[in-house]
Amino acid sequence: MKTLALIASGIAVAGVVAASSAVYTVGEVEQAIITQFGKPVGAPITEAGLKLKLPFVQEVNRIDSRVLEWDGSPSDMPTMDKLYISVDLFARWKITDPLQYFLRLRDERSAQSRLDDILGSETRNAVAKHELIEIVRTTRGRTPLRDTLLTDQELAQDIGALVPITKGRALVERQIFEAAAEKVRVFGIELLDIRFKRINYNESVRPKIYDRMISERRQIAERFLSEGNGEAARIQGNRVRDLNKIQSEAYRAVEEIRGAADAAAAAIYAGAYNVDAVSVEFYDFTRTMQAYGDMISDDTTLVLTTDSDLFQFLRGMQGEADPLRDPDSVPSDGGVASIGRARPAQDPATPIMTQTEAEADR
Repeated sequence: MKTLALIASGIAVAGVVAASSAVYTVGEVEQAIITQFGKPVGAPITEAGLKLKLPFVQEVNRIDSRVLEWDGSPSDMPTMDKLYISVDLFARWKITDPLQYFLRLRDERSAQSRLDDILGSETRNAVAKHELIEIVRTTRGRTPLRDTLLTDQELAQDIGALVPITKGRALVERQIFEAAAEKVRVFGIELLDIRFKRINYNESVRPKIYDRMISERRQIAERFLSEGNGEAARIQGNRVRDLNKIQSEAYRAVEEIRGAADAAAAAIYAGAYNVDAVSVEFYDFTRTMQAYGDMISDDTTLVLTTDSDLFQFLRGMQGEADPLRDPDSVPSDGGVASIGRARPAQDPATPIMTQTEAEADR
């Protein structure tokens, strides 16, 4: 009885093990390939549920049916305008033919490696056929926002304008997608989409690119600076011209006013001194006295003719140091009177004043 019980228990255990090996489940996000001794058997199982297989002989190979991600490593490549850039690309793909995928690639790691080769090669070909601006810019015909403070002259120089392109990044990505999709289809893979994640200059040429960008910005800044200096010089010239004009007009107005004032004063003086003979004589006297003050100082020596107008008021001077000759003793042809310092007898150091000067002092 014990032996029969052991045998029955062994058969039951073997039946449970065989049943568990013959039954398997396929999830909602899975596909399955049944292999027998390493070779696929039957059609791929794409529907979820409980399935049966031969126990111990057949094996279930599960394949993901979801959208999968491919994220390549950044790689350096040249553009058509000979600029080395680092391109980082990513893509989305899914397995549409599980049997072909299993036969050609077996697992996802092999699929990722093959995508690296295909997408990297097609990206390199597409980048080499286009200039950098075509890969950076997205769409054609885009109108940029331009500063409203730009003048018409600056707008005419296309400051702030975009460089025209023929394709743009979207069409370049489309070209890479179409070329790569044909090549991965033979592996049972459908390529859903690709995108440029990042585009940057190569590390070795980046300093040179930055230097060139700085030089270009500096040239633009110097151009603006020269234009500003020219405008400043023009404004300064206009200011100096206007200032000189104002000063000349003011000087002319002052001279006109001064001339009119002098003419009015002369007319007043003429009217005052021409009243009678006494006024004329007084005018001559005052003008002569004024001339004396302007001409004679402490060490002045005058040499005058006896018939000089300036001499007529000096005839009354008396002194011993430099006596004056009497005009009556001078010939009528006009002698010369030397007028020096007249000194009185009582004090040789004291100048002798003429009668006219004494009267003026009084």
